[in-house]
Amino acid sequence: MLRRRLLVMLAIVIVVVALLAGYKAYSIYQQIQAFSAPPAPVSVSAVVAEQRDWQSQVAAIGSLTALRGVDLGVEAGGTVRSVLFESGQQVGAGQPLLQMDNAVETASLRTAEAELGLALVEYQRGSNLIERQAISRSEFDRLGASLEKARASVAQLKATLAKKRLLAPFAGTIGIRQVDVGDYLEPGTPVATLQDLSMLYVDFFLPEQEFARLQVGQPLQASVAAWPGERFAGRIEAINPKVEATTRNLQVRALLANPQGRLLPGMFAHLQVLLGERRAQVVVPETAVAYTLYGNSLYVVVEREEDGAPALSVERRFVRTGERRDGQVVILEGLQAGERVVSSGQLKLDNGTAITLVDDPAAR
Repeated sequence: MLRRRLLVMLAIVIVVVALLAGYKAYSIYQQIQAFSAPPAPVSVSAVVAEQRDWQSQVAAIGSLTALRGVDLGVEAGGTVRSVLFESGQQVGAGQPLLQMDNAVETASLRTAEAELGLALVEYQRGSNLIERQAISRSEFDRLGASLEKARASVAQLKATLAKKRLLAPFAGTIGIRQVDVGDYLEPGTPVATLQDLSMLYVDFFLPEQEFARLQVGQPLQASVAAWPGERFAGRIEAINPKVEATTRNLQVRALLANPQGRLLPGMFAHLQVLLGERRAQVVVPETAVAYTLYGNSLYVVVEREEDGAPALSVERRFVRTGERRDGQVVILEGLQAGERVVSSGQLKLDNGTAITLVDDPAAR
């Protein structure tokens, strides 16, 4: 009886061990099959390399300044009698802007003009007398000097009176006034700013290696934060004949059109200087190119056959890139127009990896 139980238990143990060994063998077989099976194709997105007319540009940043701009101030001290402009007004060249009290100077001018009249009469009388030798030459010279002195006094007082009135030196837009009637002003006190906004200058810096590609009259485009998506045309007006020794940058000044006065001095501008003529270039998205220390590369989609059926794989190709702009990059060498390149999903790829194409979510 005991022997029979031992045989039954031994049989049960042998069956359990056989079952476990079979399960383990089947698991190992599945793993071997999984490793030996070809990997599943990687899902990537691809685009066709296009040939476009490409305008070479160089980017810069600058600050806008008025074609002509001054902070107006009085030359002579005194009390403001009248303000002849409104803040933000368009004014013409020579237009009166401010009149200061000039009663004392006006009275002094009348006195000087009366003395000038007397000096002129005495000089004319002396001219008649000198011809008849009724007076000496020294007396006649004294009369002439008195006449010139009287004329100088009148001119001086007229100049002083002119400084009591502020005139616009040129046509433009006047800013917010800083004075009012009755204010006492010292010489040089600011009254308002005057800006000619018909055209604007923009000053910016470029690296010295760009000098060979720059010339006066070259076109450029500017954009400002106040008008997003809009570009303002301009041209290079002057190139500084000296490179900054500390930064090795070259200062450039451009002239911008200012339609409807939408640009203001002091604005920050992003600039694109247009270099040379448009040329046909092969262009791909920047996301298609991998930039490394060993060189720039991308994956080109290659058609092949697998088990008699068409399939896709990738070929890693090193390329020479050019200018980048607006999410696009120029391919100078290593790629032809019309070839398909992987634009997303490159991290899972290697040379020869099988792929399947899907739509790029970023392009939707």
